[in-house]
Amino acid sequence: MKIITTHKSSDFDALASLVAATIIYPDAKPVLPGTVNANLKNFLAIHKDIFNLWAPNEVDLDTVDTLICVDTHSWSRLDQRLSVLSEKSDLDVIVWDHHEEGDIEARESHLSQTGSATTLLVQQIEKERKLITPIQATLFLIGIYEDTGHLSYPSTRPEDAYAAAFLLDRKADLNILGTFLQPAYGKKQKDILFNMIQEAERSEFNGFSLSVSRIELEGRVENLAMVMQMYRELMNVDVAIGIFRDVAKDNCMLIGRSGVDDINIGVLMRSLGGGGHPGAGSALVKGANPDALLETVLELLKGNQYSSVMLSDIMSYPVVTVNANTPVGDVAMMLREMGCTGMPVVDDNENLVGVVSRRDFKKVKKSNQMQSPIKAIMSRTIITIDYDKSAFEAVRLMIRHDIGRIPVMKEGKIIGIITRSDAMMYFYDLLPD
Repeated sequence: MKIITTHKSSDFDALASLVAATIIYPDAKPVLPGTVNANLKNFLAIHKDIFNLWAPNEVDLDTVDTLICVDTHSWSRLDQRLSVLSEKSDLDVIVWDHHEEGDIEARESHLSQTGSATTLLVQQIEKERKLITPIQATLFLIGIYEDTGHLSYPSTRPEDAYAAAFLLDRKADLNILGTFLQPAYGKKQKDILFNMIQEAERSEFNGFSLSVSRIELEGRVENLAMVMQMYRELMNVDVAIGIFRDVAKDNCMLIGRSGVDDINIGVLMRSLGGGGHPGAGSALVKGANPDALLETVLELLKGNQYSSVMLSDIMSYPVVTVNANTPVGDVAMMLREMGCTGMPVVDDNENLVGVVSRRDFKKVKKSNQMQSPIKAIMSRTIITIDYDKSAFEAVRLMIRHDIGRIPVMKEGKIIGIITRSDAMMYFYDLLPD
């Protein structure tokens, strides 16, 4: 068996390299260490099912004959549970890394001092003309941006910039990147934030608090999205809008942030030719007068043309449930036939008693367990959401509790279910018009 792994305390470059390697080595299992950083943990709460990641304790290490290491080639940096592989004399090892030092001896090494390990694998993906999805492209770009400080660190190489351009061409989403990655914050950004606070115009609309700032910029300024997020938090408002005018180019960059379910910034920005997701978005408007642009934004906000997506818009229904006494093997077959990764479990009275997911099936170690009732392996910790809540709240619950599906309830009964796939459609603004 082939496995791909990376360093413990994994960051975005580690995960991006891991996922990129699965495209180059599709027959290998991606094994993510047990410890990851906070930003990555939030990202995985929504995206975990997409990448089909394995934990070290879910892999039979005795059957591993090939180890592919990415973003490290040091035994001490791997998950401790994988250390036994160092004792295998016939282990085939492949390394992809941008660090110089390492003690893992490999048959095949891809070492280069790029700013990011992800860059090396993206180069190979491009060379082999492999197809990648916009979500994969977004993750890979986050990995590169994290390790290069948005291409600003001295360790950044031309290859990193070329890889970033390739990923943007493959529809990497910069709005999603800004949500999960904390970018660099320098003097220029501090000055802009100070000016925004000085120029802030506070108001109320439809019961929500709003703060708007209009700022003139000279030349290109990085990380305005991060400045906007800090601005909203410091102003303590529901919605923040920044209008950044580049006098030389005669255009306005409009950036918005929302901290409430009912204001969908992505929809607002789409109406102005831009895009985004519910909590953040932007639009570049050429030849616009900042005052006129602000008036348009206020009209859109007050006119309620941006209403939040509700659960009924994205939930799956009718809900397919399984009885708690159904054999594990039968449930596994049902999931395969339906192409699902999990489903709610009910008792004889159709009351919700648990949820079973693909992760639960990894508890099955012996063949005779396939005859046990599904209640033996199901998760009994049930997180539900009421039908009248917003989709944004469902996404927050998934992140907070690291779960892949949430039953939607009305008067104590299941009427629908929200899955990670549904959340992805919402979060990446893929809902049909």
